[in-house]
Amino acid sequence: MNKSMNKLMGKYKISIALAGAALGAGLLIGNAIAQRGPKLDAQDYVDIRQLIDGYSRILENCTNNGNDYANMYTNDATFGVSSTWGSGVKWWFKGREQLARAGGAGPNGMCRPPLPNPEYHIVANLFVAPTAEGAKATSTLLTIQNKTTKYGDPIHWEGGYEDTLVKTADGWRFKSRVHVWPEMKWTDRPEDMPPRKIEEE
Repeated sequence: MNKSMNKLMGKYKISIALAGAALGAGLLIGNAIAQRGPKLDAQDYVDIRQLIDGYSRILENCTNNGNDYANMYTNDATFGVSSTWGSGVKWWFKGREQLARAGGAGPNGMCRPPLPNPEYHIVANLFVAPTAEGAKATSTLLTIQNKTTKYGDPIHWEGGYEDTLVKTADGWRFKSRVHVWPEMKWTDRPEDMPPRKIEEE
């Protein structure tokens, strides 16, 4: 074998080695990206925030006879309550019709009469994390009641929310929402809850 052939073979071996190294590096980078898991982009965070921030106004005003509230959920979504973060959920509402009722609709499809001293919901400390299916979110819930007492208008801590969210053709929606309130003794059905005595809570 002459010198020129030896040089050619040497270059060929180097090329193979470099290609192998590049392939190995590519696999490592690909694995590292895969291990980082799913991501949300900036617009996803904005849209999720809009959904969660808009929840209180829609719930408090029974807009569109409760249908706007139901529109914030997927058609098979659920709303539940729990006294423990991450477990012990009692599912109160499931599906569009029941969720519209949760949003204020009465038996005739129209909004129920407003309470004499309604509560206004303040959602704070929102944390959103991506998941393989969409996103999870947790937040703190405060309520303020339009009923001035000698202490002023009552502001009350009421636990918070645990949300499972999915991105649909119509945007981000609640797949499930759980109101977690460790101080509350929830019943299996909403109609069985006793009247609240805020002054004792």
